[in-house]
Amino acid sequence: MTTDNTLKAITAYLKKQHVLSLCVGDAQSLWCANCFYAFNEQDMSFYMLTEHTTRHGQLLSVNSHVAGTVSNQTITVSLIKGAQYSGEMVVLSGEEDQQARRIYTGRFPLAKLATTPIWRLRLDEIKLTNNKLGFGTKLSWQRHPSAKPTNEASLADET
Repeated sequence: MTTDNTLKAITAYLKKQHVLSLCVGDAQSLWCANCFYAFNEQDMSFYMLTEHTTRHGQLLSVNSHVAGTVSNQTITVSLIKGAQYSGEMVVLSGEEDQQARRIYTGRFPLAKLATTPIWRLRLDEIKLTNNKLGFGTKLSWQRHPSAKPTNEASLADET
């Protein structure tokens, strides 16, 4: 699969889903949470709402590096599809907050009533397993190390 097709397959999958697992930690503690997300394909990031007072919000104030998964729930092995990711999370403010909120509330209109902080999870790496393409098929993407948060993403194809 070409790198363009790899990125298209990964983004198509992420756009269809709406819940991710978020794993955060510090030197003494680890915690996971499930969060609704809106995917921003242009900068390969997720937007989500969470309070600073949640356990994962408190851990994010200490360590912004996160990992997690996005998966559908199927019992049929040949239909398994899911992603593993790592990235950096920051709470947004100002114009970035407003832009992210527009994207998020476009996906979840009820969230227009929320005053909860909005966060950006900037993906640095993602691996999509897709058994529909053959058992154990992996599609990988990695942000170019020199890319800035607002730059377009680059690809690493490891199929």
